[in-house]
Amino acid sequence: MSNTREHFDTDVLVVGSGPAGATTALALATYGVRVHMVSKWNWLANSPRAHITNQRAVEVLRDLGLEDEARAAATPWEWMGDTMFTTSLVGEEIARLRTWGTGPARQTDYLTGSPSPMLDIPQPVMEPILVKNAAARGADVSFNTEYLGHEQDEHGVTVRLLNKISGQEYTQRVRYLVGADGAKSQIAEELALPFQGEMARAGTVYVLFNADLSRHVAHRPSILHWIMNPAASFGEIGMATFRAIRPWDQWIMGWGFDIAKGDPDLSDEHLRNQVRTLIGDPDVEFDIERTMVWYVNQQHAELYHRGRVFCEGDAVHRHPPSSGLGSNTCIQDAFNLAWKLAFVIKGHAEPRLLDSYSEERVPVGRQIVARANQSRKDYAGMRAALAIDESDDPLAAMLAKISSPTEDGVAAREALYAGLELKNTEFNAQGVELNQRYSSTAVMSDPAAGDEHWHRDRELYLQATTRPGAKIPHAWLVNEHGRRVSTLDVIGHGQFSLVTGLAGTAWSDAAATLDADYLRTVVIGRPGYADAYGEWHAQREIHEAGALLVRPDGYIAWRQSEAVRDVDEARQQLAAALDAVLGRTAITPELDGALTGDLTPTHEGELS
Repeated sequence: MSNTREHFDTDVLVVGSGPAGATTALALATYGVRVHMVSKWNWLANSPRAHITNQRAVEVLRDLGLEDEARAAATPWEWMGDTMFTTSLVGEEIARLRTWGTGPARQTDYLTGSPSPMLDIPQPVMEPILVKNAAARGADVSFNTEYLGHEQDEHGVTVRLLNKISGQEYTQRVRYLVGADGAKSQIAEELALPFQGEMARAGTVYVLFNADLSRHVAHRPSILHWIMNPAASFGEIGMATFRAIRPWDQWIMGWGFDIAKGDPDLSDEHLRNQVRTLIGDPDVEFDIERTMVWYVNQQHAELYHRGRVFCEGDAVHRHPPSSGLGSNTCIQDAFNLAWKLAFVIKGHAEPRLLDSYSEERVPVGRQIVARANQSRKDYAGMRAALAIDESDDPLAAMLAKISSPTEDGVAAREALYAGLELKNTEFNAQGVELNQRYSSTAVMSDPAAGDEHWHRDRELYLQATTRPGAKIPHAWLVNEHGRRVSTLDVIGHGQFSLVTGLAGTAWSDAAATLDADYLRTVVIGRPGYADAYGEWHAQREIHEAGALLVRPDGYIAWRQSEAVRDVDEARQQLAAALDAVLGRTAITPELDGALTGDLTPTHEGELS
């Protein structure tokens, strides 16, 4: 390891135990890196918060060996089902939308795009899974430990901490500090990270309550309902959110409030009247577990680190839960950063590799903040379709309008279905979730490929590709035991992977000559990697004697599309690619000219 002559209490200190911090600690511990995670709280998430777990986040859990455990604790994909628009939970239905890829029009896209189905895992369920496994793999975890500040220098970071139980202040000397300390991040503020956007532009009340409502919903399973009711018509969404936390007896009901008028009414009488009205049953029995007020943010950082200190998760991208992108992006920030820290700490890479963290994740954060906020605004079409003049009975008037046989009724229904179609960009946006394209010094472009052209809407549809900067496509292989395994299963797990075909003997022979214990060779077609279905053949986009260099996070760092038969040539290209990606060799014209692979760092990558 680098800096071995100086004593460090741990290699990486992570502040915060949410999805970002816990995934960072889990990944680093899995990779054999000393990591200490601290939280000022005495336990983990105490409210449901994030819940949608998209396919890319589940792929990360799969790589870290936790997909099965997460799936056992989650509401399954098939129950995520129809998103309903109703006048109350038991009231008249206005529309339904098949969501999260569960409908027949999109199900094949989701099944072929990833080995991992979407899941619904509330944050108080997800966080213990991450933290428990991080600790079991060697991470030190300290609750009731408050971060006070830090000073960094050329060799490390000195961090001040407070034991909240004993009142003792102490310091730890670490190689790197990671701030996963939430939307009010002290560490981001200390680094003076540049932010764009605004905080608290709207407000929402959430009520977490327990009630057995299975008789109303079990026959039409869905984790999300939208209630179109005058009792919850304020704001750009203009509907109440009704969300299943634990099917079908724990729920969140949420509605917007006017922040210009100050704090919302949180009296027990008002909250109970709201819940009964929006359920539509004045006699329903329920108990309120807790009430939360949160604010709609639209803000992202344009830089995620300075020196040896990094920020991730809500510390650098702050947005509402619309589109279900929050914890998913936090988990992916962590997965991107952790392998890079591990490689630098172990001496496999130069510190300049860490600059690629901001280069790659800032565009993703910018995109998901915009998407989440736009998803809220996109309810305007449905609201306009159902808008009525002032009425003594607005619900009856709205239903009369939408069911009218007149031309006005026809126009209202046309507008309603157009608005409903637009909501696919929130609820069936597989492209937003899987189409990230990284552009950084840790990705070597393929100039021969030219610009990428999107064949379908890139927010809605996954476009799998082996272009550098994209995630390796999922394809089913068959292992030596006759079991199906994904291409994602045979790469990753903390290592680089050289992927080639049966004709790529020059590549496998070349890799064997390198002193690189962090590099595995995957020869598609050999026992253990049989392309029995031909799915990899259909997606690889390179000659069978070409090669892909895949990073530990599953993203393609470099490719040679053409056949290479000479072992020395293959070795030269592979070694140069590794040196360039890991920051061990600066990119020069001489290096470019010496390689058929044309190792050019990407600068203008595309993001869905």
